[in-house]
Amino acid sequence: MHLETERLILREMVPNDFDALFQILSDPETMQHYPKPFDEEKVRSWIEWNRENYRVFGFGLWAVEHKEIHEVIGDCGVTMQNIGGKIKPEIGYHIRKDLWRKGYAKEASAMCRDWIFKHTPFQTVYSYMKYTNVGSYSTAISNGMHLVDEFEDDANTITKVYAITRRQWLELQEL
Repeated sequence: MHLETERLILREMVPNDFDALFQILSDPETMQHYPKPFDEEKVRSWIEWNRENYRVFGFGLWAVEHKEIHEVIGDCGVTMQNIGGKIKPEIGYHIRKDLWRKGYAKEASAMCRDWIFKHTPFQTVYSYMKYTNVGSYSTAISNGMHLVDEFEDDANTITKVYAITRRQWLELQEL
């Protein structure tokens, strides 16, 4: 799998991406909306979990590589997640914090949104996050998603769920 945007390459994660992903996923500020930052073992299992997702589903979170600086700056992709008790396709992303607010999450997640509607039969794709994660839900909104659910849970206290349907996506393509 190899997807390109104007500034980014999205590709399958490989074990050699460990150092770049560890820098991102172990950072307390980046991971403030997770139960805790990832340790080395969790980052290794994260890479392997995504590699297994590629084998099983044909997609997962992909490494996000910046074309100009030739570095992995995050991950973004689609995984199957339990959202409110149902397994649904979900777009997720993490971007290195020194590159926040430059549109990289929006650019990468828009490519993933487009990919999922072009290459799978899914009629709706989701993003969910802790209610305090303004960056994530702002990215979801910027990609045409709308708030479709909000519920209390043990992991996030309150989880917000955003979604875009295939029909809404097609309407965006016509603009």
